[in-house]
Amino acid sequence: MGQMGFFDVENRYAALDARNDPLVKINAVVPWEAFRSRLESVWRKPPDERKSNAGRQPWDAIVMFKAILLCALYNLSDDQGEYQMRDRLSFVRFLGLALEDKVPDAKTVWLYREQLSQAGLMEALFEDVDAYLKSQGYRAMGGQIIDASIVAVPIQRNRRDENEHVKRGELPEAWTDKPAKRRQKDRDARWTKKHGKSHYGYKNHVTVDRRHKLIRRYRVTTAAVHDSQVLEELLTSDNTARGVWADSAYRSKDIEAKVKAKGLTSRIHRKASRNRPLHAWEKAGNRRRCRFRARVEHVFGAQQNDMGGTLVRSIGLVRARARIGLKNLAYNMRRLVQLQRLARVG
Repeated sequence: MGQMGFFDVENRYAALDARNDPLVKINAVVPWEAFRSRLESVWRKPPDERKSNAGRQPWDAIVMFKAILLCALYNLSDDQGEYQMRDRLSFVRFLGLALEDKVPDAKTVWLYREQLSQAGLMEALFEDVDAYLKSQGYRAMGGQIIDASIVAVPIQRNRRDENEHVKRGELPEAWTDKPAKRRQKDRDARWTKKHGKSHYGYKNHVTVDRRHKLIRRYRVTTAAVHDSQVLEELLTSDNTARGVWADSAYRSKDIEAKVKAKGLTSRIHRKASRNRPLHAWEKAGNRRRCRFRARVEHVFGAQQNDMGGTLVRSIGLVRARARIGLKNLAYNMRRLVQLQRLARVG
């Protein structure tokens, strides 16, 4: 093996560029400095609150934000994220570091995400990115499509009586004197059934604009919450069109009234009921709506297939909201790159 030459790193980066490194494009289109004040609000104390400037300086807040974004973009655990940041040239360049620089360790990555989670800043960051998208001409257009996707978490191996206590919001007696065990138990995640199959975890409820397929609003709940219970929170008022698309799970008189009260037009699929099958014209209408409603499935498909899946490796609803919100934010950044490329081709 020969000794590394002076231009070897530059040549390797040039080879990555020739293969359209996606991280370079994300780096180029996102105004990172615009988010600095919000990112630093939970990471560093203001200068007047610091006892002294002695000791090791904390990691730059934007570097840390990019580190947790990498974990979201590729669905990496914190330990795997640290390994990949040490190993992959594309990750090092995305962070703005040199080969000889240290990279954030797994504990620091976890700590930064935890501080954002506990401060509840992920939704604010998501809205900041959405405002930037609109400033670049990507307004919410064409109507809004609403849907939800189940986000799995590692299954808890509890006894039946323990699960009954958890469902009631109580702490099982056997866990009271075992703090280490309690820390490993997710008491917020719930079971649900979809197409006859059981799932355990949370739900990612999203609103996607039909024109750009960008996520415009999201909410995170336990998997047991029915999709329709969150629809009113997801409806936006700034879309240039009035149509609202959703599958038949959202169809009810109450939902139709709420959509109409907001000045919107329901394009929600019709559903059959007991002793009342759908008429032929209703089935035809559902097929027409499917052509538009299916665009939201592309969003979930991208998160599942192109971004390494959606498994959440955390405990509790607060952390799940932060991780799922970060996944939605990372998707919008990837989608912005695609939209700009399509605009150049067009």
